[in-house]
Amino acid sequence: MGVGVKICGLTRPDDLRCASEHGAAMTGFVFFPPSPRSLDPARWRALAVHRDRSIPAVGVMVDPSDDWIAEVLDAAPLEWIQLHGQETPERVAEVGHRFGVDTIKAFGVREAADVARAGAYEAAADMLLFDARSSGPVPGGNGLAFDWRLLAGRTGRAPWLLSGGLNEDNLAHAVRTTGAAMVDLSSSIESAPGIKDRDGMKRVLARAALLCASEDEVHDDA
Repeated sequence: MGVGVKICGLTRPDDLRCASEHGAAMTGFVFFPPSPRSLDPARWRALAVHRDRSIPAVGVMVDPSDDWIAEVLDAAPLEWIQLHGQETPERVAEVGHRFGVDTIKAFGVREAADVARAGAYEAAADMLLFDARSSGPVPGGNGLAFDWRLLAGRTGRAPWLLSGGLNEDNLAHAVRTTGAAMVDLSSSIESAPGIKDRDGMKRVLARAALLCASEDEVHDDA
């Protein structure tokens, strides 16, 4: 069984179909206007027509209001909402319960304390995500990596994803170092923000399918 991949920042039907047909475990869509990958509800409605409904769709939002979440979900459903802002554990749990979705809480990582902070969210979120902390206006999709050794040996009740600066060349090392069972990719498989390099996406999905992460070892058969 390979490492699961969430392909994030999808904006075009052909890219969405490519991700779905070549093994993406999740597809991600950004709903945060400062991001160059952001969708408004009308664009989301048009794009969602091309979804493979067997693959969960994740909406990435930053400190969203209830009204914004409702507007997006009214346009087309999402199975997951990824919260990438300063949301409290209580807010994360509230979003999941109020809107009937599973939740991912994202954490920007620069030091060990950032990883430790995730412990307070174990009961509130269905999944956690660890990304490189950014000082810019957009918290994710910046192509930045952090010290993966900060996640080595991490235990917890909630499953988690590794994100930030992952690409075809470093994916095996990242998985080997962290033990990640699932990864999130966006900018490394783009020719421009929101425009996926479909050949690159196919290669990294094939690469991930050959990786096997466990607490004890990682097999790379490539």
